[in-house]
Amino acid sequence: MTPIFRAAVFGAIVLASLAAAAQDVQERLIKFGHLNNADHPVSMGVKRFAELLATRSGGKLKLQEFPASQLGNEMQQQSALQGGVQEMTAPATTSLAGIVKEFGLVDFPFSVGSFAQADALLDGPLGQALLARLPEKGLVGLGYWDLGFRNVTNSKRPIRRPEDLEGLKIRVIPNPVFLETFKAFKANPVPMPFAELYGALESGAVDGQENPYSVILSNKINEVNKYVSATNHVYAANIVLVSKRFWDRLPPAEQRMMQESFNEARTFQRQASRAAAQKAVAELQSKGMQFNELTPAEQARMRQVAKPVTDKFAASYDPAIVKLYHDELARLSK
Repeated sequence: MTPIFRAAVFGAIVLASLAAAAQDVQERLIKFGHLNNADHPVSMGVKRFAELLATRSGGKLKLQEFPASQLGNEMQQQSALQGGVQEMTAPATTSLAGIVKEFGLVDFPFSVGSFAQADALLDGPLGQALLARLPEKGLVGLGYWDLGFRNVTNSKRPIRRPEDLEGLKIRVIPNPVFLETFKAFKANPVPMPFAELYGALESGAVDGQENPYSVILSNKINEVNKYVSATNHVYAANIVLVSKRFWDRLPPAEQRMMQESFNEARTFQRQASRAAAQKAVAELQSKGMQFNELTPAEQARMRQVAKPVTDKFAASYDPAIVKLYHDELARLSK
């Protein structure tokens, strides 16, 4: 048998096995809700995931996207997954700290300095250890997508040093680490669902907020805030969640299709998200926002202000997970 013929036979076997696997797949409609608009990189990831899943399943696993909080806020969609009435969502990891507090480690300020570090941390032992805690809460995590480094916007002044945050009413995700971090800077953090944010900024109920650049642009924060500052205080990720009730009904072949499609979509989504963030900064400036960066010295001062907060929370988490977190950061910073 020649190498070419052998390769052709192998290819035919693979195609035949895929076709056979697809034949055994049941027709299913998977409702995938999320908070972001349809032009956001999270939505790009959902669309790519849907395409890959349709291809692997012979069109039988159909994913229907519900962007822009159509199915509710973070907590409502999370509850819908736990109850089995919604199949998938992709919230920021911050929203999970209420059910698995160790997810707060992902939100520790100034801990990750690059995208490569962030990916290695989340795709490696730490990220997997956190995912392993979800099934007992009624959720299955496929992995992590990019949301980007979070940056502060506000209507009052540029943020160039820790003292510039003092007294500002800043909307934060309802998450203990975020609340305590901004309190340490003597700001007034206001926990609030994302869907309520624009109206609160417009009315002056809050002065500012913090999010990645692509979220700031996609949600037209430039219309209600003048200043955007590159604080890069937290690396933010979205976690792709599946209802455990739904997942447990899937045979292993369909679970494998879901996981493999996610893994492939993850690379695409991260690239799309990071390219969008670069473009978003220039676009926000063209729309009238005043952009400023922080010096390394002021970033270091901010890290020192936040350190007592991270030390406090780390002391209340599972010591084994905290040790894994610190070990991974040390390994990745070499």
